[in-house]
Amino acid sequence: MDAKIIEELSRIMSKERILQNVADRYSYSFDASFGEYLPDVVVQPQSTEEISQLLQLANRYKIPVYPRGAATSLSGGPLPVQGGMVLDMSQMKEKLIIDKENLLAIVSPGVITADIHQKAEEVGLYYPPDPSSSHVSTIGGNLLENSSGPKGLKYGTTKDYVIGLEVVTPTGEIMRTGGKTVKNVTGYDLTRLIVGSEGTLAVVTEAILKLIPKPPARKTMMATFKRLVDSGYAITRILQSGILPSALEMMDQYCIQAVEHYRPSGLPVEAEALIIIEVDGHPKAVEEEIHTCAEICHQHDALEVKVANNEEERQTLWQARRMVSPAISKLGPTKISEDATVPRSKIPDMMEHLRKIREKYQLNLVVFGHAGDGNLHPNILTDKRNKEEMKRVEDAIGEIFEAALALGGTLSGEHGIGTLKAPYLKRELGETGVIMMKKIKEAWDPNHILNPGKIFPQPGQNKVVLT
Repeated sequence: MDAKIIEELSRIMSKERILQNVADRYSYSFDASFGEYLPDVVVQPQSTEEISQLLQLANRYKIPVYPRGAATSLSGGPLPVQGGMVLDMSQMKEKLIIDKENLLAIVSPGVITADIHQKAEEVGLYYPPDPSSSHVSTIGGNLLENSSGPKGLKYGTTKDYVIGLEVVTPTGEIMRTGGKTVKNVTGYDLTRLIVGSEGTLAVVTEAILKLIPKPPARKTMMATFKRLVDSGYAITRILQSGILPSALEMMDQYCIQAVEHYRPSGLPVEAEALIIIEVDGHPKAVEEEIHTCAEICHQHDALEVKVANNEEERQTLWQARRMVSPAISKLGPTKISEDATVPRSKIPDMMEHLRKIREKYQLNLVVFGHAGDGNLHPNILTDKRNKEEMKRVEDAIGEIFEAALALGGTLSGEHGIGTLKAPYLKRELGETGVIMMKKIKEAWDPNHILNPGKIFPQPGQNKVVLT
């Protein structure tokens, strides 16, 4: 980067927080998705005022700016695809205030999400959004990607819990949206616009989160099925019975086999599906509901049903689900994670589409996800050095998205559009929908400096390109 710009950066923050050598920059060149892009410089702001000055500087010199938390994004959200400046927001983590009286948490963007869970539960409160990466991901990244995890079925997603923000606009202004009140209908809802905007509209410097009372009891069970279709029938019956689980997760046979191979724990590798159900609420209601869920699974020919009798057994049941990501990573050096989402009633149809895609392209494709809300995670394990196979992966990904949309679903339930799904945006939103979103982006960011190359496809880009 030009020495003049580095000199101006050093007037905003100390030189120790301006990283220029290749080793440091390389550490910020990737996330948990596919692709590596080397930034020109990395800065570690520690205040809202510093970020304001950085964005004003970036506007003067038309420098691309990429906010980044822990970089657990699976869609390429923080990747510096056009070089420029990475903002390491993980350094802004000084504020984690639990306001018990008003059922709120006021947090800095770099706070680890699991720390919010812990602090809230220490005073009897609860923050439901729980991405799988919550023990390492930062709350700023969570809310900009609107990543939510398994509790969305009962409690809603991250956007339902963000009621106020402090942000810095792409032109450097400091602004507040929403506030501390649950009810707020003053003007346009800019808070909801920014949540899920994938860091393209503003840099979040503080968030006000809604908390709820912690459920007094919960019970967890696991059921395995010889036939995938039977697990689908059981899921549908449970939801039709009036029970609303706090989590309802599913793994296909390939995931079960991968987990059992990775860490043997007695899972039936002959089963085509495994589901984990958790209910919470009043203790007596919880006992009755988990019993009903178990009965329904038995009625649909479950191979085995296990109900956890204590916290240790509950953790053991959840371990199978938590082991999925590390286990399937052993199936290939390159993991491409998608989150095509369909209406709940279409899960069996989507699973059949995925089976056909796996066979058609002869790929290592496994499926797990949040069956309760239709948010499936097809993962392709491959090797990016194998150009021929990567071509098949490109076509397979396109067919996965086509199948989800044809079933009335969406490109993304929680990972965001990022770089991988951008070519397919118009197929879901239509041309007018994309134009309206671009107008919003242009109004906020006239020089297109904030996280460019995300959400919207580049000219001529009509499919994912991995080779």
